[in-house]
This record gives sequence, C-alpha cells and structure tokens, in this order.
Amino acid sequence: MEFSDTYKHSGHCVFSPDARFLAVAVDYRLVIRDVASLKVMQLYSCLDKISYVEWAPDSEYVLCGLFKKAMVQAWSVSQPEWTCKIDDGSVGISHARWSPDSRHILTTADFQLRLTVWSLVSTACVHVPWPKHASRAVSFTKDGMYAAIATRRDCKDYINLLSCRGWEAMGTFGADTVDLADLEWSPTDSNIAVWDSPLEYKVLVYSPDGRCLFRYSAYDNALGLKTVAWSPCGQFLGCGSYDQVVRALNHLTFKPVAEFSHPFAVKGPSNAVVFKEIEEAWNADMQPMFMNGTSVPGDMTRMRGSPNDTRTRVRYTVAEVPISVPSQKPLPDKPNPKQGIGLMAWSADSHYIFTRNDNMPTALWIWDVARLELAALLIHKDPIRAAAWDPMFPRVAICTGTPHLYMWTPSGAACVNIPLTHFAVSDLKWNPDGSSLVLKDREAFCCTFVPMLSELEVDDVDGNDEAS
Repeated sequence: MEFSDTYKHSGHCVFSPDARFLAVAVDYRLVIRDVASLKVMQLYSCLDKISYVEWAPDSEYVLCGLFKKAMVQAWSVSQPEWTCKIDDGSVGISHARWSPDSRHILTTADFQLRLTVWSLVSTACVHVPWPKHASRAVSFTKDGMYAAIATRRDCKDYINLLSCRGWEAMGTFGADTVDLADLEWSPTDSNIAVWDSPLEYKVLVYSPDGRCLFRYSAYDNALGLKTVAWSPCGQFLGCGSYDQVVRALNHLTFKPVAEFSHPFAVKGPSNAVVFKEIEEAWNADMQPMFMNGTSVPGDMTRMRGSPNDTRTRVRYTVAEVPISVPSQKPLPDKPNPKQGIGLMAWSADSHYIFTRNDNMPTALWIWDVARLELAALLIHKDPIRAAAWDPMFPRVAICTGTPHLYMWTPSGAACVNIPLTHFAVSDLKWNPDGSSLVLKDREAFCCTFVPMLSELEVDDVDGNDEAS
C-alpha cells in the first residue's frame, strides 16, 4: 500500500461519484484535487466557512453549504467561471442536497419550516412545507424519477411523493408513526420503508400509492431501533436495535430470516475467525510478513531506523474460542445510552453485513448472511471510530483513532502502520471505484492507494506493518 503526503482540511473530504476528483473544504476555500496525483485542479473561494460539501451525481457540479450565513454556493468543475448562489432569506438554510438529475438543489430551512427545490436551469423553485427533518427523511428512487419526503403537521407524520421531472406532487398519505425517524426507498423502487423513533420499535413498509403492506415490531416497552439499512440487492432490510440484536427482514414477508445477537463471549463450536489486535516489539531489520506469509515487496514496505532500533507494531492474531469480548456498562442516568447497534452496513454484494455494538466499542462483527452465521470478529485495542465496505469487493476498512489502518476480507485480515508523523485516523471514506481511501486526521488528510482484490488476495492474518 502507498500513502500520499498529508494535506490540510477543515471537515469535508468527498470523492466525486465518477471517482476522478476529491473535493476538500479548507475553511472558506474549496479545493478540487485529481484523485490519481492529488494535484489541485480547481480552487474556489466561498463567502463564508464551508459547513457541508456534496457532489452532484454527474460529478459536474459540487455544492458548498454555508449554513452559518444561510447560503449555498455551487460550482462547476469543467467551467470555473460558472457559479450559483442560493440565499433563502430570513428562513435560513440548515441542510442542502442534490437531486438525482444534478440540475436541482434541495434546501431545508431552519426549524424545518419548508423544503425548497431550486432549479439551476430555470431558476424556478418549489416549496414543500414542514419537512420532518433537516438532513433525513428524504429519499429518491434509484432511477431518479420520484422523491419521498416526510413532513409533519397537526402532530401527525405524512409522506409526500413528488415527481423529479416537474417536481409536482404525486400524492400524500399519512404514516402510522408516533415520531417518524427516517424513510428509504427499496433498491428495487417498489416500496418505501419507514421506521419510528427509538422510543418505539416499529418498521412500516408502504407501497407508492400509500397502502401499508407490512408492519413489524420485535418487542414493546423498551428502546427500539437504532440503525436501519436496505441490502444493496433489495432482498433484506437490516434492523439494528438497542437490545443488541440485528434482524434481517425478508423483502417478501418482512419477517426476520435471521437474528444476529452480540454475546459478551464467543463460544465454540464456531466457524467464525476471531482476530485480536496485539502490540509487540520488533527489530527494524526484521522483514515483516504480508498476507500469505511471503515478504512484502520493496515498494510496499519501508524499513526505518537502524538494525538495532526496536519499536512496537500492531498486528492481528487469531484467538481461540471461547473468548470474552470487551464491553462497558452504559450509565443509567445518561441520555442516549451507549448500547445497541450503532454501526451497521452491507457489503456491495449483500453477502455480508458488519455491525458494532456500542457497548462493545472495540469489536467489529462481520456476519455471513448466506450462511446465517458469524464469519469474523475483529477485536481492537481502541474503540472503532469508522468502518466502511469497499464499494466493489467484500473488503472492510477500519480505523480506531490511531496511526493504523485495519482491513478484512473473507480470506483474512491485516493491520497497516501508517508511516506519517503524528497522524491518527479518525475517519475514512472509499473512492467509488475502490482504488483508494481518504484517511482523515483532525486537521489533515492523506490518500492511500489500495491494491485491487484481483491483484492481491488476502490469505493470512499476518498483515503488512508499514507502508510507503
């Protein structure tokens, strides 16, 4: 693996959907870099500090949310002289997003007074009053034809359907929720999943004409859902809850086909491989081992220091079961208890799903949905800050706020020591083509260029320890 130099950022580092560019917010400046060389391609100056950055789906435009100034600015990558400014006056702007056609911007006013659709072509606008949330509860079909927007009036939740061609209303129907948390179109565009706030476990599935097709509740009188996500294939709806269980609902009956619990101890017999991070001292003249036990090629590993220089490295070791999973007890007198499934995501092929139980913050659980069993458990020394699937292959990248990058594939796992001074990875994002990762420290970022799985297949748990 190769790492770039570090560059400054002030919050947002976003890859373009076509995987060619990286947009970086640096205070009031927006820097557009080429992904391959990280060369600056465009530099834009905004009217205030950038709060939010989002690429248009066609990668031609990029918007900057200047929410402290109640303003949005948009820029063109191919036409640097083109610019657009949106100012919604006294109602303010708390969030902004692109429409699927890349020619409209949707903004949400402060206090959810209204959602406005702004046209970059005709400068016309359409208003939707009383959106339920600022940044949530707005979903588009995969073909970009329709939008579902949750609104609330007279103490009741509603779902508004709009056509994305002319932005005319297609219909409105009430949602049987106490306090709607979010909604999402299914990947097949056939129905809409709606779920309630954590105070009540309730999942509802509606057809586009407003009929409630299914409803599901796992239990009552306790904190309910924490994370919900469709599988990319559309056959499963994953529901992670405060009872520390993930339930995969079938798309035909919307009943659980699998329930994945997170016990405090993993016992045998089990087909799962448990990887545990350990720290050990090593000598600089030792040739580290990579993946399948062979030496790392010279262009992928850089040895530093004298032969007598001893330092520490981290690596995964395979732990035997039974093994206890480090956990912490949530404080009963604090709101938003650190318990339950706070992190959950499906692999691109829908074969795997990873989860983090928030009262076991150092452990990442990877489940094999086809076999309905635990495939791997990765236990780290520090709490997991972020984890993300490779958009192309079943490969997970993990960071824990340390100078290390962790990766897992169905064939094994590896730890990578990042050769950058005072650089601790607190967040990461994949390039849409899976060729690189952006790693973020508090004030700096770098890119790492990852070998494709077709070029480098993981076969063992001994990961490379340093990379250039």
